[in-house]
Amino acid sequence: MARRFGRRRFLGVAAAGTVLGSSSAPAGTSAGREVRLEFLRPRELKEAKAACGTIFQPLGTIEWHGVHNVLGVDAIKAHALCLHAARQGGGVVAPPLFGGIGGLNQPHTFIMDPEDDVFSVYLRPWLERLCREMARDGFRAIIILTGHYGAAQQMVVRETAVRMSRALAIPVLGTPEYWLALDEGYTGDHAAWGETSLMMHLFPDTVDLSRLDKPPYQGVGGRDPKESSAADGRRIMETIVSRLATLAQKMPAWSPQTLDSFIEAEAALVARQLSAPGGKKQLWTAWRNVATVMRDYGKHLAEGRFEEIKTAVANL
Repeated sequence: MARRFGRRRFLGVAAAGTVLGSSSAPAGTSAGREVRLEFLRPRELKEAKAACGTIFQPLGTIEWHGVHNVLGVDAIKAHALCLHAARQGGGVVAPPLFGGIGGLNQPHTFIMDPEDDVFSVYLRPWLERLCREMARDGFRAIIILTGHYGAAQQMVVRETAVRMSRALAIPVLGTPEYWLALDEGYTGDHAAWGETSLMMHLFPDTVDLSRLDKPPYQGVGGRDPKESSAADGRRIMETIVSRLATLAQKMPAWSPQTLDSFIEAEAALVARQLSAPGGKKQLWTAWRNVATVMRDYGKHLAEGRFEEIKTAVANL
């Protein structure tokens, strides 16, 4: 859900978190190649799609993230993770979207759809249209990564991805980034240890912990951000990026049977999230034991073990 950055640091990303050197790039890819969709020429895009037909769509918003973080944390970190994953595993990255469902009741927060509104009038149709255009342009897999993750945001993103997977007959994954690193202890927070650690690694100049006074901190939810570290951010990032890169490589080549299994698992998850509140406003009901029950979600997803995901969902 997630702070001063120079042009080179922001546009290059790898300059801020140089864990993807050429020695770690898989065969056929270059850690330094341009993967930002908007910076590709037609021939470069054609070559990129031929090598790997996956496109990443980062999501975020403008929202208060404590006095120690910049306002664009959500989209900035999601975009950076997608760039690293595309350079490592293939694919291209669409420009990040700064706008989503809900946001804190704090200064400098732009709310496009109301908090706890699963009947999104802004985000859902925008994602649907993007998916349709991406498929029409020849992409064979789509990964929507949201760095902003109120309950309604997560449900709308995943539900839209499931529906678009069925309608377009290509895999569309819609997930918050922290779900790919639950087994690393990153269970999602707001401007706290997890998000702040990621930003300390990805964009160290944007975090200023010295601005924090004593807890409780305004608009911060989760483990004390003063415990954040770039080392923790790197560990979390490497797990997320590795799994995203694996998915980017595999998803375009999934068989119809594998695609069906993937859709069934994701549909079961979002159905549980939507139905658990029983029509009430307690949208976080299905997240009460996510950290334990869905701990291996990211690992199972990357390994294509969709039946294990369905089994876990039944225990939410």
